[in-house]
Amino acid sequence: MSELSLNDAVVTTRLDSVVNWARKNSLWPMPFGTACCAIEFMSVMASKYDMSRFGAEAMRFSPRQSDMMLVLGTVTNKMAPILRTIYAQMAEPKWVISVGVCASSGGMYRTYATLQGIDRVIPVDVYVPGCPPRPESMIYGVIKLQEKIEKESLSMRKDHVRRFYESLDRQEKIQMNEGLTGQQTIQNMLRQAAHDKVATIF
Repeated sequence: MSELSLNDAVVTTRLDSVVNWARKNSLWPMPFGTACCAIEFMSVMASKYDMSRFGAEAMRFSPRQSDMMLVLGTVTNKMAPILRTIYAQMAEPKWVISVGVCASSGGMYRTYATLQGIDRVIPVDVYVPGCPPRPESMIYGVIKLQEKIEKESLSMRKDHVRRFYESLDRQEKIQMNEGLTGQQTIQNMLRQAAHDKVATIF
């Protein structure tokens, strides 16, 4: 019997590297589709483009079973509290891809009714430009997210999400104390953020 080499039996690595390797290759998408970007996204999941090649084929329409939200299309101010609630219900750690110009910046809709970028109300990890972006662009967005996950430390993601939950607690207190709707509360928080010269409410 030949001797067993130590190199054949032992692998040394960092915990962050192993965990991030597993995370980046097992993303569970949660589509938040509101407009034409959602129609483009349907082809991404079909056989021609085949998102399953990147370990992201387990599509879930329940936030409790997903960890990668794709916001696909225009988000109005009325949708903002719903978007925040769905993000809060997702499994941790969680990531967000903003797909298309409307989700990323409000796009052509410079109106009082349209949220001028979802990154004002929830954390965004990757932006995919286009109106609508092609399927290849969406796949590239997923690849860039995988690269980001690979470089993260475990504590970084915890701090990232903690700030959002603190803003959610603040939102609930304002809503309860002042008797406002979710939309009114978020509008007040956005106005306060603008007054304080910060871009987001979290």
